Amino acid sequence: MFAVLKTGGKQYKVASGDVLRVEKLDAAAGDTIQFNEILMVGGTVGAPLVEDAGVQAEVIDQIKGVKTINFVKRRRKHSSKRTKGHRQQLTLLRITDILEKGAGKSGVKAAINGAGVSVAALDTATPAKKKAAAKPAAKAEKAAAPKKAAPKKAAAKTDGADDLSRISGVGPVIVGKLHDLGVTTFAQIAAWTPEDIADMDEKLNFKGRIDRDNWLEQAAELAKG
Repeated sequence: MFAVLKTGGKQYKVASGDVLRVEKLDAAAGDTIQFNEILMVGGTVGAPLVEDAGVQAEVIDQIKGVKTINFVKRRRKHSSKRTKGHRQQLTLLRITDILEKGAGKSGVKAAINGAGVSVAALDTATPAKKKAAAKPAAKAEKAAAPKKAAPKKAAAKTDGADDLSRISGVGPVIVGKLHDLGVTTFAQIAAWTPEDIADMDEKLNFKGRIDRDNWLEQAAELAKG
């Protein structure tokens, strides 16, 4: 007797004693598992599944498939190419029994894929349900992770502060950053030393912009009123 089972999105025609490789299942060598997604048993064809039928198998080992090589090449101004190898994780098993009836009462655990989800549940679920079922751990970690603090808004203009945006090249965002650094007046900027300028260049990631835009000269003129 033969059967056609479904697992990992593929169909396999099997008979008792057959050895086959399937997408990785959550089982150890020596475990007995049961496939419940049976499309055909002998002359009985399912619609789409054969009710209460099953295929039992013994897990021989967890293995990896043949290495596949992927080439990526970009044909543009800055051309590049990359070679990447991959070996698919597989489960090697031996078919031990084919059940036309009584699979639901056999007591043998259902085949579980590597993500910890029943193969039967995944194969019959909608795409949205498959995605939700395949990543329970990821969702749990995301829910447990502390929420990121909202980014700080630019500090509000303080009393007595000058309108630093009057300096050419200084916009609202830069004004907020300067306020956060305690710089609120033209006089402060006009009094910067070379060391202060270097420090501000680094903190504001300007790379010489302060000197190029002559902030100190502008600030000195504006400070005079």
